[in-house]
Amino acid sequence: MAAVATTNFADRVAEAVERKRSQLVVGLDPRPDLLPVELRGEAHLGRAEAADACSRFCRGLVDAVAPYVVAVKPQVAFFEALGSHGVRALEEVCSYSRSAGLQVIVDAKRGDIGSTARAYASAFLEPPNGGNVPLADALTVNPYLGRDSLDPYLAACRRDGAGIFCVVKTSNAGGAEVQDLVLSDGRRVWQQVAELVSEWGADLVGEHGLSAVGAVIGATHPRAVGEARKLLPRSILLLPGVGAQGATPADVARAFTSGPASALVNVARNVIYAFRVSGMDWRSAAAAEASKYAREVWAVSGW
Repeated sequence: MAAVATTNFADRVAEAVERKRSQLVVGLDPRPDLLPVELRGEAHLGRAEAADACSRFCRGLVDAVAPYVVAVKPQVAFFEALGSHGVRALEEVCSYSRSAGLQVIVDAKRGDIGSTARAYASAFLEPPNGGNVPLADALTVNPYLGRDSLDPYLAACRRDGAGIFCVVKTSNAGGAEVQDLVLSDGRRVWQQVAELVSEWGADLVGEHGLSAVGAVIGATHPRAVGEARKLLPRSILLLPGVGAQGATPADVARAFTSGPASALVNVARNVIYAFRVSGMDWRSAAAAEASKYAREVWAVSGW
């Protein structure tokens, strides 16, 4: 397994972006019912078989997309749905992704306080007892419980070179019910949260001028992407919503004004299940789509 240096997470991202000329992240959302036929064969027999199939699928995808992406983003829910076998598969996929030289952003959107938050930080971002490599390089977290709920993750950023992405403005339409509420001074709730995220990450800025504390901003809201960039000048913006949710690379162009690595674009279904549309081999289809999205995003980023 590849060792992970305790360099600033944002610096690792920036170096990968510049080396690969890519800001693409591929989301790993394995669903047993959507797997290629060659992997789906025994997945119906039980959780163990389904987890093995999902692990093989994700590892094959990593092989296919590694030349074109800087990170993968395993969605924990799809693994947890398979019980303990799924957790084992998640560990396999994270380790395999690291060995391919990719950053691993675990999408778990954890948010809690006190000892529970410390346990989540330990589970995802800290090396296990007797080990030297944490499960993930970075974790998505829910900041709506306030600063004390994030302290354990911020400590992991300082001590272990971890990164976090705070959920600020989501890509789903229903997110507006809370995030777009107007405060007494006229700002929206999500804009206030963005300002807090900027403050929380101020002392975790690396040599490339970017913070290890990033923000999740839905690419389906292009105007919000531009506003978030101004509110979070040193944060890496993680932008879901391109592809199946309807956003295009052009919608995120304003996210990159703080540098080529100041935003990462996540695409999941349109890459990992591309074979279901094209009829190509599933690995070849994923590679082709990842290559296309990487080129398109790089072009609109202006760098």
